[in-house]
Amino acid sequence: MDISCSPLALVAPRFPKQGVSDIADIGFQNMCLDIILCCSPWELRGYGKSVPANASQDPRTLHIMKDPTALGDCFDGILGQCREKHLHIPIARGAFLPRDTRRGDLSELLARIHEESIRLCGKIGCRYLVIRPLFAGVPREEIWSTNEAYYLRLAKAARKNQVMILLENQCRDLDGHLIRGLCAEGWEAVEWVDRLNKAAGEERFGFCMDVGVCSLCGIGMREFVLTLRNRLKAVVLRDCDGNQETSQLPFACVGSGGHQTDWLNLIRGLRDTGFDGQLILDFPDTAAAFSTLLRPQLMQLAKATADYFRWQIEIESLLKKHPSRVLFGAGNMCRNYMKCYGEQYPPLFTCTNNPASWGKEFCGLEVKPPESLLELPKDCAVFICNIYYREIEEQLRKMGIKNPVEYFNDEYMPTFYFDRLKER
Repeated sequence: MDISCSPLALVAPRFPKQGVSDIADIGFQNMCLDIILCCSPWELRGYGKSVPANASQDPRTLHIMKDPTALGDCFDGILGQCREKHLHIPIARGAFLPRDTRRGDLSELLARIHEESIRLCGKIGCRYLVIRPLFAGVPREEIWSTNEAYYLRLAKAARKNQVMILLENQCRDLDGHLIRGLCAEGWEAVEWVDRLNKAAGEERFGFCMDVGVCSLCGIGMREFVLTLRNRLKAVVLRDCDGNQETSQLPFACVGSGGHQTDWLNLIRGLRDTGFDGQLILDFPDTAAAFSTLLRPQLMQLAKATADYFRWQIEIESLLKKHPSRVLFGAGNMCRNYMKCYGEQYPPLFTCTNNPASWGKEFCGLEVKPPESLLELPKDCAVFICNIYYREIEEQLRKMGIKNPVEYFNDEYMPTFYFDRLKER
């Protein structure tokens, strides 16, 4: 699974060195190339309209709108820094118009910009490009036919440059309110991808799931993922409050002590389907709110958050990786492990620091003292089923245990015990 960091609000196109270094130096190996860095949606919306003489206009976007072939030149500095820092670009996101745009006369300009974006992706070895469906000024009865022609036109360039085009779920603006838009429903997303691939005669199209849009539109995330299955190639991880379209670091939007985004069912769905695609960490609103002096600390949190998502999604793969395993812990987390994975990945036994439990049975497992771990074969992994992960791992290493030590977590299990064991 690839994790890519979005450069939005982190990288300045004219002076990209510090921003790209912030991403690479903290440990990210991949960056998503966001075309809007040099092709602003809001400048695109105003293309061809007269603007006040003192209006602020982005010269890069103006240049690209006049000559889309200049797109690659605008990214030379960023791409050069990525090469210098060995930062790969496996996925890009294409230019788009704001959701409240009513202008239907910009489709040709967008198509030309997308064609140049595809060529740029081919040049740098980027495999995926996310391109949103057309919506502005398109009559409801012509939505599919217009987008079919639009995407099949882009498929020619995509085939030549070995790029897969990813559609993305949308919300739309209705008098200032965001409601479900194109491909917001899983069944519709599947229908569009399958019909486009059939028309293209190959698997040239896939799907990118924007978690923020699902949250804004009240879409069940597990069901969405399960409906798409292997068509889902990328997931945009961003948090919002479910009402306003913002891109915050995951877990940043909370209310009454709980998450506003349904991370539980997102992770459940991605686990169920064995998702192994692209994760895009997208948090420009969080990044913009922090002083640049705090950027290194923010990036450290962002990288830890990204790694946490990968670990949670791949937790079953982690269990499968080891030929045998034992647990450390004889409480609620151990009980949830046995409920969800006890049959498929049975532990040899569990252990605990509590002498009163030694020699007894817990959830069908014999409970042993920690010293029993010293007798394990070297390829047997110890899975810590206790929230005091770091403390217990330190204890095991000081004991001289050299076996693989892994963390197990029951926050996003397929099912739970809702009653809690009493503290002993």
